[in-house]
Amino acid sequence: MSNPYDTGRSAEVTDLDQVNSLPDVARVVDEMLNDLREHPADWENPTLERFLGALSATLEALPHLYANRGETLPDQPTWKAFAEALVMASGYE
Repeated sequence: MSNPYDTGRSAEVTDLDQVNSLPDVARVVDEMLNDLREHPADWENPTLERFLGALSATLEALPHLYANRGETLPDQPTWKAFAEALVMASGYE
């Protein structure tokens, strides 16, 4: 971040749209960890305390995110929705 008005970013992961299983979520978490280790100053929520606070807010916001995309949050959570929440929490303001 180059100036005081910059905010951090979310973790950079690949193929988030292709998450369909527990191993896919594990891959996403591994990519998040690698990204945090390589770019700790870039994340909006790089500490466990900030990440967990943002994860809580992200989970509460998921229905609105899906609605904004013209989708309905499934009654039965999907691995993809879980992975999306994890990644979103890394950059949630």
